Amino acid sequence: VNDVAALAQADVGVAMGSGTDAAGDVADVVLMRGTLESLVDAIDLSRATLNRAHQNVAWAFGYNLIALPLAAGVFMHPMGLVLTPTIAGAMMGLSSVSVVSNSLLLGYTYGRRP
Repeated sequence: VNDVAALAQADVGVAMGSGTDAAGDVADVVLMRGTLESLVDAIDLSRATLNRAHQNVAWAFGYNLIALPLAAGVFMHPMGLVLTPTIAGAMMGLSSVSVVSNSLLLGYTYGRRP
């Protein structure tokens, strides 16, 4: 049965890796194992990835909410807090490292399974 047209019309097309090459080219998701359990795994992984992206945006927003006023000197007169460019640069680097590290934790949770 030629299901390429149906896969192209679907909101999310899922093809089995053992199927035709045309179906794999058109599908949004290609399951390498020919089991329905791998579809459940793919859905779980997509939800975890979206959740991790939301966490990363929240971390970046929180960092900017705190660090930008510090760098601009808003707290210099009331509390005496100010960031030097060196410290601000180091904090920006640490922010990027924390976002990347948070993303890499997804690989430990949903690493390769047999």
